[in-house]
Amino acid sequence: MAVRAAVLPAIGSPLEITEIDLPEPGPGQVRVRLAAAGVCHSDLSLSNGTMRVPVPAVLGHEGAGTVVAVGDGVTHVSPGAGVVLNWAPSCGKCHACSLGEVWLCANALNGAADVHARTVDGTDLHPGLNVAAFAEETVVPASCVLPLPDGVPLTDAALLGCAVLTGYGAVHHSAKVETGETVAVFGVGGVGLATLQAARIAGASKVIAVDVSPEKEELARGAGATDYVVASENTPREIRALTGKQGVDVSVECVGRAVTIRAAWESTRRGGRTTVVGIGGKDQQVTFNALEIFHWGRTLSGCVYGNSDPAKDLPVLAEHVRAGRLDLGALVTERIALDGIPAAFENMVAGKGGRALVIF
Repeated sequence: MAVRAAVLPAIGSPLEITEIDLPEPGPGQVRVRLAAAGVCHSDLSLSNGTMRVPVPAVLGHEGAGTVVAVGDGVTHVSPGAGVVLNWAPSCGKCHACSLGEVWLCANALNGAADVHARTVDGTDLHPGLNVAAFAEETVVPASCVLPLPDGVPLTDAALLGCAVLTGYGAVHHSAKVETGETVAVFGVGGVGLATLQAARIAGASKVIAVDVSPEKEELARGAGATDYVVASENTPREIRALTGKQGVDVSVECVGRAVTIRAAWESTRRGGRTTVVGIGGKDQQVTFNALEIFHWGRTLSGCVYGNSDPAKDLPVLAEHVRAGRLDLGALVTERIALDGIPAAFENMVAGKGGRALVIF
């Protein structure tokens, strides 16, 4: 069956909106009609080669939709059910999974090498980060499908698949922010906005948003920021001034640039925690001297997918949505159609725009 999709022909090439031949679900697979997909910076990292995946590929890893059909052996969802796509399903068998660290599953991205669909001329297409959500419909392994909890709008639920899980997990699982602590969030994109909301939910006494764009202050404050700092070489000094010259208890970096990681580290108080969520390239080298590591006693940690277990965390996030503590709509600055994805990517490259949601 032919459906329209956004295809990455090669690393560094523009996305192309074209028809693809999508097969029916086989055993253990589910076919989903997409309602919405988030345009996430990780897809940009795939397209420019920062993260390596087989190409050509259908990108899009953050989506939600309705089950159209299921293959043999699928019992946890049925046609007509609303679902959220999980781009990093855990295998339950590797060393990380045996430790309960399912977000580090060694086999989570094995499916990216599979043949997902074909172009009209017969060229094999791979599924970006497993789920190929930049398409009208997709076929995924059953492990990539999570039932949509009650009370969450289907289109907004797409953001639960990556940005919200990542931002919420960075605060609650990685940094483990406690009531009354101070938090700085570097980068007010989709993940950054989710992180701001998560810090507010955690009961942070002060939440400082940092971004290069002054225009994002209103968005940041709407998500829970109590203060806003326009990024500069003086950012750590400004943050210390806002925190009694101490620095914040927790800094969360959502950009993935060496200069931003370094600023987040310097903005963290002595003995505090710096969590890096942003995905940077190999050329982004961050340096520390041995004396400062000893003197400051800070903890610097990476954070993959919010250190989350989607199956466990999705119902928790849904409860926050139903209670009005988590506003998914506040994470979206632009709603676009499938044809708008290439322009949304161009805006990312140019550093313009905010958070786009593709509506199918």
